[in-house]
Amino acid sequence: MTQTTHRISTLPIVVMMPHSRCNCRCVMCDIWQANRNGTELSRDDLAPHIAILQQLDVRWVVLSGGEALMHSNLWTLCELLKDLGVKISLLSTGLFLKRNASEILRWCDDVIVSLDGSRDVHNAIRAVPRAYERLEEGVAALRTIDSTFRVTARCVLQRMNYFDLTHIIDAAHHLGLHQLSFLAVDVSSTAFNRPMLWGDERIAAVALSPNEVRAFEDLLEAAIASHADDFASGFIAESPEKLRRLPRYFHALNGQGDFPRTVCNAPWVSTVIEADGTVRPCFFHRELGNIHQQPLDTIINSEDAVAFRRHLDVTRDPICRKCVCTLHIKPQQVV
Repeated sequence: MTQTTHRISTLPIVVMMPHSRCNCRCVMCDIWQANRNGTELSRDDLAPHIAILQQLDVRWVVLSGGEALMHSNLWTLCELLKDLGVKISLLSTGLFLKRNASEILRWCDDVIVSLDGSRDVHNAIRAVPRAYERLEEGVAALRTIDSTFRVTARCVLQRMNYFDLTHIIDAAHHLGLHQLSFLAVDVSSTAFNRPMLWGDERIAAVALSPNEVRAFEDLLEAAIASHADDFASGFIAESPEKLRRLPRYFHALNGQGDFPRTVCNAPWVSTVIEADGTVRPCFFHRELGNIHQQPLDTIINSEDAVAFRRHLDVTRDPICRKCVCTLHIKPQQVV
């Protein structure tokens, strides 16, 4: 891509949703409310675009969802992708890790699991039986086969778990994870299968009240002090200063200050392909096309897509300003 044309010639990262449904029932997400049978990308859907992925020099494919492991045969997609020599990361709830451990190690380069709290808190948020225990068993199964295989976690901080912050870090250690990262709950977009923006009642169920934000600030400072070694070693992916953005985000939701400044180049270095073939510049912005109707390179370099990138100012755009999941990389950073 050049600064002047905003056309994409290299695309380091592709986020792919192989399956539309999820096996958890989390309050902060509506993906699990998708149709019962779900939608999925088949090998035949992906095959025509493999040469294009190669031409675009894709280096990293993230299998997101929904739960990718609900796919009828995820490994047929991985087989196509491995022929490109790309890195494959699997995002997972952790519920199906144990039963798929051998295939995961064969086809994936790492796994990123969702971790919402210590045992009881995690189970309450996931709202399915033994969610934490099944995650624990799954990570152990991967470790049994290959003790060096990288398993990390992401935690979405919200009203049901912010108070559990230090226990979340301790749980990540207990599970034997390599790293833990945090982000705030999204309440401002139609991502995650929301047919429309949430109303006040849904937002209040997961967003922090002003008093809770102040409590969270104190808890965060205590965690920064008590887990200094985890920040220094990189076990906690974010720096203390970056984590301090999270209370500022919740303050802004309450009308008490500005949202943290957004630094993101996701629409220029990545794309999202959903289970029904929909292509987006990121999780949160509108669709640009569908791979069932057009080749991927035609979609991302269409007149509409180029105009979108040319006019997008992430520091001013109302979606970007409230974004909880920003990405900022240089192409050479993806290995």
